[in-house]
Amino acid sequence: MALALAGSCFGQTRIEELRQRFAQESDPVRKAKKMPQLGEAEFHQIQKDVAGEQFTEALALLRQYRGEVQSCLQGLDATGVNAEKHSSGFRQLQISLRESLRRLDTMIPLISPEAQSGFTGTRQALSEMNRHLIEELFPRPKQPPTKGPSPGHKEHE
Repeated sequence: MALALAGSCFGQTRIEELRQRFAQESDPVRKAKKMPQLGEAEFHQIQKDVAGEQFTEALALLRQYRGEVQSCLQGLDATGVNAEKHSSGFRQLQISLRESLRRLDTMIPLISPEAQSGFTGTRQALSEMNRHLIEELFPRPKQPPTKGPSPGHKEHE
């Protein structure tokens, strides 16, 4: 019991240390590069909370993670950088999000049905941010307008 409590305190200390570094970073790219490590630590704690059926604590931490990701994404978007050509920061944030979504997908079935709605709603918001990042990193080529036959032109039969 004491070992589990000590491990939990160490995990919280680690999260607070990473969160402090994250909060002090003013450059959006460097801030986004810190997300994989912070997200890893936070999801480790979220998984512990879910395993211990502490769903309220897990959801609060998940929502905090969502806010951190949203802050990074807004900062990166505000730079006006073309993510396809200069992916630094965008790529790390997207990788962190993809891993977090994978973890959520394995956790949500373990959560009581009463508590699942908060998790699924937050997962949806994270999924939308992930989709936005993918579109920034890998934009679809613009399709030229399709030209049909001219109005007076008859096709050969």
